[in-house]
Amino acid sequence: MKIHTTSLPDVLLLEPQRFGDARGFFYEAYRASVLSEWLGREVHFVQDNHSGSQAGVLRGLHYQNPKPQGKLVRVIHGCVFDVAVDLRRQSPTFGQWFGTELSAENRLQMWVPEGFAHGFYVCSDWAEFVYKCTDYYAPEYEGCIRFDDPAIGIQWPLLEGVPTSLSAKDQAGLALHQAPLFD
Repeated sequence: MKIHTTSLPDVLLLEPQRFGDARGFFYEAYRASVLSEWLGREVHFVQDNHSGSQAGVLRGLHYQNPKPQGKLVRVIHGCVFDVAVDLRRQSPTFGQWFGTELSAENRLQMWVPEGFAHGFYVCSDWAEFVYKCTDYYAPEYEGCIRFDDPAIGIQWPLLEGVPTSLSAKDQAGLALHQAPLFD
């Protein structure tokens, strides 16, 4: 497995090595020792989640505070534009974002650390998104930052002619300056 750094030093891209022949393929999607070595600490995942969404669905930008979740995210069908935003006030990259395409074809995974908001936009007709979390979902601590907050300035690759679909919760997301953040 190859690990790639990003413009946000704590956000990583993991690229598994794929082995294939006429029968199909195999790849190791996750190895605890590899991620732990890169992070300099052990990561324990306690929950796996799986969502399916149609083209134009935008989910996010979600986080929990307190009880932040680190997430290891990937796409097993289709394609999404995946985004992490640093919400740690004391960080030199506070308020900055990193986004990349994750797809079943490229097999890339993104490590979204605790203290970051996360969201994705579905670029294919249908996408299935799976992710591991370092803490349990706690709706009482869930926060949501507006996907289009100009203070962050995410350049979403919105599909032409496809309406963007947001949940009621995501439509009510807060601006960065209004949201409870991490110290």
